[in-house]
Amino acid sequence: MDIVGNRRWYFLISALLLLPGIISLIVPPALRPGIDFTSGTAITIVAERPVSEADLRTVFTDLGHPEALIQKTGSTTAFVRTDVLEEGLVQPDGSTVSELSLVEGELMARLGVDVQIVAGETVVYAIVLVIIAAGGILAYVTWAFRSIPNSFRYGVAAIVALVHDLLLIVGIFSILGKAIDLEVNAMFIVGLLTVMGYSVNDTIVVFDRIRENVARNVDRPLAGVVNASIMESMGRSLNTSMTTTFVLLALLLFGGATLREFVLVLAIGVIIGTYSSIFIASQFLVAWDRGEIRKVLSKLRLARPARQT
Repeated sequence: MDIVGNRRWYFLISALLLLPGIISLIVPPALRPGIDFTSGTAITIVAERPVSEADLRTVFTDLGHPEALIQKTGSTTAFVRTDVLEEGLVQPDGSTVSELSLVEGELMARLGVDVQIVAGETVVYAIVLVIIAAGGILAYVTWAFRSIPNSFRYGVAAIVALVHDLLLIVGIFSILGKAIDLEVNAMFIVGLLTVMGYSVNDTIVVFDRIRENVARNVDRPLAGVVNASIMESMGRSLNTSMTTTFVLLALLLFGGATLREFVLVLAIGVIIGTYSSIFIASQFLVAWDRGEIRKVLSKLRLARPARQT
């Protein structure tokens, strides 16, 4: 199979898949953020006797926080995340009190249990985490492939595949947020970072075979080496992807709402990551080697002044 010869079709397919998500991201709201992204207060409740989730939800709703996310971590413990609890609320008698104190008092009075509350403001620096991870991946791949010519290109190709995967996942979640009110939360970010690791691992499997074949066939054109390497490693990549996807689908169906966003990100990411390692990252190497990337950039530079005039 001449996979490399059809690389322009793969780039076109990816562009068509990315376009709806990019349009959805442009139309506000780009994503439907959960409390993790809008900043909030995390509360750990430790009671002396069992407390039900329904009782906790009633207390927080009555205190004006129906948005509270309540997760039981044990029969006597729970984790609650709310919008930011304010300080200095003015009471009818003129005194001031914090919302955290009101929450603690209501839980103790209405549920009849002593509680310990540990609260902290939450801000998620998702973009920073992704940039740091991408920089580390670029440095690692460049160093790992230093024994072959143009090792930096392998690192850039891996990052291009990563950007492709992340944009596609974020675009899908943007569409789902508008269609079914699916929110993104901290588990979404954990899922994205996990997908980054999986995608890079799958890409390196293909790149490692390319490295071996380049070393054995120094005079052979890169396109032929890449095509042969893809055919040699495709079975392993597909088998790994399929077995992982089956497990993730089982978790998505039976794992409960707590893991839904995380598992959905992984399931989409595994499929996309397998596709991008074969049909995006490897093809990008060939396009760069043949000067096709430079030609596209040159056309874009020439077209820009023409539009301005």
